[in-house]
Amino acid sequence: MTGPSTSTLSLRGRQLIDQPAIAEYIRAHFQNAAEAWDAKARPDGYIALCIAENRGMWEVLRPQLANYRDIPARVLGYDAMTGALEFRTKLAAFMSERVLGRRVEAEQLAALAGAGAVLEVLFYALADPGDGVLVPTPSYAGFWTDLETRDGLEIVTVPCASEDDFRLTPARLDAAMAEATVPIKALLFTTPDNPMGRVYTRAQLLEVLAWAEGAGVHVVFDEVYALSVFGERPFVSAASLRERLGPWAHVIWAFSKDFGASGLRCGVLVSENPEVLAAVDALSYWSACSGDTQYLLGELVADADFIDGYIETMRARLGQAYAEVHAALAGIGVHHLPADGGFFVLCDLRPFLDEPSFAAEHRLWRRLLDEARVNLTPGAACRVAEPGFFRLCYASEPVEALREAVARVGRVLAG
Repeated sequence: MTGPSTSTLSLRGRQLIDQPAIAEYIRAHFQNAAEAWDAKARPDGYIALCIAENRGMWEVLRPQLANYRDIPARVLGYDAMTGALEFRTKLAAFMSERVLGRRVEAEQLAALAGAGAVLEVLFYALADPGDGVLVPTPSYAGFWTDLETRDGLEIVTVPCASEDDFRLTPARLDAAMAEATVPIKALLFTTPDNPMGRVYTRAQLLEVLAWAEGAGVHVVFDEVYALSVFGERPFVSAASLRERLGPWAHVIWAFSKDFGASGLRCGVLVSENPEVLAAVDALSYWSACSGDTQYLLGELVADADFIDGYIETMRARLGQAYAEVHAALAGIGVHHLPADGGFFVLCDLRPFLDEPSFAAEHRLWRRLLDEARVNLTPGAACRVAEPGFFRLCYASEPVEALREAVARVGRVLAG
């Protein structure tokens, strides 16, 4: 007989330590963040171009948020775990006009502690452990944490190829579905796209929706960058495709990206399926957004005059940052896919690998981190099907830091 384990953790607890859900590039970021770049105090400091946050609007938001700090006593008490009705009513009005392109009701919304929490709870309701979820790649790296860590689901990638700029097609969806070794219950689709910054057209979204309906699976549209568009192509929400999305389609949005408020932890599910909403409500106790945060954000989205100016300024600044990084990358001979939204570009560093392998991609990532003190997201984290692509986030650092970071990257690549 074997004796009791000396570990104080369960098997699942030990697995979290042995196989941490946080990617290596994220762990490296937090290890280096204390030595962050400062133009005067630390000009050779660490520059994070791997974190998808918009930090360029804080001085606009700060005085406005200060106006809402006279909180009423009621927000200190219990309320609906999917969001107080007053908050969801304000949220529904805001999202109907600014994000979704048509009217939705407060009862069709669930507000939880961040988009990641919404994804985890929603997919807990949609699929059983061992079931599969299709995710087109390149993809946001965090989906694996959101769906696999506790829900026990398996993400089945839909690999797209650089030869046609990573275009998603029904044929690629069909192939992934046919080759899957687990039952597929849903498709998770992001628009505007992360990591490519691509804004999808109405026709492209209708193609995705039609494919999911034909395949008999749920489709979840992640629209967390809905307002963060600056190019010629306007954002189109999946909710605007029809008068009703029906029971198999759902939309996710959050304050983390468009309002640069990832730390406030508030994500939103939009669904017309009463069973899904009831299941999410039953699980929401463990993922509730605080009453104080709800009050603050409710006052914010109800202030129409401020929101108009905020969105206009935010889009202009994102466009300027994109133009800066586009010019800087061209100056060092690095190509990237053109972007119309989001905070990032997908850079093609294949010519700079010492061999065409993911091991070489990792070595290049490490060189950029150690020698240039610049942290990019390696393509492997985004499940890019071929090595050598890196995501560069340009909204989380000032323009001066962007220029410095790209210049440093250029020196390493030329070395």
